[in-house]
Amino acid sequence: NGIYVPRYVNLDEKTKSDKFVRGFGYQGGGGRSGWGAGANLEDFGGSFKDGLMKPGPWEFFITGFAECLPYHENKVYLNKEVLDKWGQPTLSIDCEFKENEKAMNRQIREDAKIMLERVGLKDIVDFDNQHEPGFGIHEMGTARMGRDPKTSVLNGSNQVHACKNVFVTDGACMTSSSCVNPSLTYMALTARAADHAVSELNKMNL
Repeated sequence: NGIYVPRYVNLDEKTKSDKFVRGFGYQGGGGRSGWGAGANLEDFGGSFKDGLMKPGPWEFFITGFAECLPYHENKVYLNKEVLDKWGQPTLSIDCEFKENEKAMNRQIREDAKIMLERVGLKDIVDFDNQHEPGFGIHEMGTARMGRDPKTSVLNGSNQVHACKNVFVTDGACMTSSSCVNPSLTYMALTARAADHAVSELNKMNL
């Protein structure tokens, strides 16, 4: 089964941290190892079936999900020196986690260990996979929304400032996802942008 622990740091003065800004939540779950051992195997017979009825020990894990601040120097840009097979510029990503994210990561690990110990789990292993940005899939901000075309790509309706009949409604318009899954926000932004596009099209503005 899966579990979720909502953000509890930097919500108000009582929960304010002097180590970092913003916050994090946890996702995790429990189960028995080996329960899927027979998947995609061509084995058959009684001994094979008996083996599937003996799963491994129970295990439980939690993983922290934290917010990455929208640093101006973290960017995606067209690399005109490296071209693809069609002669077009390729995409280059220049991005890193900075001290605020690293401080949150340390707190995530400390708090996770305490929580697991207090609920009675044994043989707790503290780990840090040191993933690069992008491993959580929800990185965003490459076509940020704003009022000024000089500092943003999209307007408040997710239209490209420089090309009114182009809409971008994924996470690119957002500079940060907080520490939660942003998929429902994408859906809401898309519905709003589509409604605006239809309205503008009916007015012959697109």
